[in-house]
Amino acid sequence: QVHVVESGGGLVQAGGSLRLSCAASGRTFRSYAMGWFRQAPGKERKFVAAIGWSGGITSYADFVKGRFTISRDNAENTVYLQMNDLKPEDTAVYYCAADYRRPIATMKDEYDYWGQGTQVTVSS
Repeated sequence: QVHVVESGGGLVQAGGSLRLSCAASGRTFRSYAMGWFRQAPGKERKFVAAIGWSGGITSYADFVKGRFTISRDNAENTVYLQMNDLKPEDTAVYYCAADYRRPIATMKDEYDYWGQGTQVTVSS
């Protein structure tokens, strides 16, 4: 069993920044692909960003390219999502997920383990 726990959400004004953290445990962290998804009220959960096992491969949704950066620290079993230039439409619950079957994954059905989510609210 893999446990994934997000932190770092909060309330921020438009144009501000937040850094989300995701701590994973239970299996060898460096063998997971990790991803971030978000879900706004009444909307489907959407892919935000993903990072491969070694951190050398990343993928981003078009709506965050140039503003968000995903990274990982395998020594700390943690993946990060640095979010800059936040917009009110970025308001959502952000979820971290782990997939140990693929080098990288961008579809939510590909992920095996999910955290409980952390709320990000961006005020205008």
